Amino acid sequence: MRSRRAVVELIVAGCAAVGSVLSWLAASSQVVVAPVLEGEPSTTSVVYYAPLLTLSLLLVTASGVLGVLGVSRLRRSTPPASPGAGIAFHAPKFE
Repeated sequence: MRSRRAVVELIVAGCAAVGSVLSWLAASSQVVVAPVLEGEPSTTSVVYYAPLLTLSLLLVTASGVLGVLGVSRLRRSTPPASPGAGIAFHAPKFE
């Protein structure tokens, strides 16, 4: 039987990953930059909002940690198929 806690951790990890992407996309905005010389056209630049970038990095870190914990809990909660299922090769015994 799968561990309920592992499934919850994986769901929270997915939500944190989605939140990280949304925070990253909301962190940037375009601004118009005045021309350097008279008669030159104005240009645009991208400005990033630091608190949203920090939130994005924090959420992606939490997502990674929770994802690893959730997968490891799922792997530990399932019993092996047979006693020798994890052994691929048996070395010959020399006497």
